Amino acid sequence: MPREIAIGGVLVPGLLVWFLVAVVLLLLFDWVVGRYGLYRYVWHPALLRLAFLVCVFGGFALLTI
Repeated sequence: MPREIAIGGVLVPGLLVWFLVAVVLLLLFDWVVGRYGLYRYVWHPALLRLAFLVCVFGGFALLTI
């Protein structure tokens, strides 16, 4: 995978694209968990969100190596 991706003539880091995808997945995850009331079973919802984002982004980053 290239280290930079050209978007509109501007070079952006390749991991930035994966980070934005991870944030979109985080928003979807947050909506689903909030919709079904699953945050009641979690000790710290903000920590769960952060852990989910780190795991998804880390997985994407490992796929690009």
